[in-house]
Amino acid sequence: MNDRTENLLLALPGILLLALAFLLPIGQMLALSISGPDGPTLDAFVRFLSDPYYLGVLWRTVRLAFLITLICAAIGFPLAYIMTKVGPRLRLWLVIMVILPLMTSVVVRTFGWMVLLSRSGLIPQILRDFDLVGRNFALMQTETAVVIGMVQVLLPFMTLSILGVLSRIDGRLEEAARTMGCSFLQTLRTVVLPLALPGIVAGSLLCFTLSASSFVTPNLLGGSRIQVLAASIYRSVTSAPDWPFAAAQAVILFVGILLVLLPYIKLTGGKNG
Repeated sequence: MNDRTENLLLALPGILLLALAFLLPIGQMLALSISGPDGPTLDAFVRFLSDPYYLGVLWRTVRLAFLITLICAAIGFPLAYIMTKVGPRLRLWLVIMVILPLMTSVVVRTFGWMVLLSRSGLIPQILRDFDLVGRNFALMQTETAVVIGMVQVLLPFMTLSILGVLSRIDGRLEEAARTMGCSFLQTLRTVVLPLALPGIVAGSLLCFTLSASSFVTPNLLGGSRIQVLAASIYRSVTSAPDWPFAAAQAVILFVGILLVLLPYIKLTGGKNG
């Protein structure tokens, strides 16, 4: 038995598990999306792509996912950089503070935001007290509420992804850049940021895919006014129910995420290769 056969046998349980847990459901979803009373059909896809409402839902899903990812990167990179510069004890507490929300259910955290963002909640009330908004100002059932809630949910993934890369960067590189005359911001832009790119890419992948496919937080904070694709899929299954149309929406979401992931995968492959 040669090495290739041994490696294949060792990987066989993982391959079977992947096939059962991922490939088989995806195949069933693809088959269901083209199923019709008279045989295979693309009517569900035509219905989705020809309806301005569903195209608007798709665009909102992608737009919010990009915005959430961008905000998470803008907050996560400085936070991760600070965590690499502080002492070990403070770094430990910062890591605990970042990880701690992951130990609480997303539903519980989202309900907490519902209390804070409701019309009589703390945040709108503070804004009214400072005369920054009108008396009828509300954050619930808006895209702003969805973005706030999703950023809080996904920020740990971005921060920890970047932290893992930044912690491996040799500090002498920054010292050399400062010795050569670079300012602090120039050092960040020319030395730290390029080296941290793999972590930013990995965190962005996690944030984008999770936000684009998220259901609980957008549904609770956005309500029926702010529909995203995951909520539309859920409604197609529970209200109609229209399983082929729900499967077609899931396929479109899956393909859309793949189209976004491919450039990232190619970028990281080029960096690592």
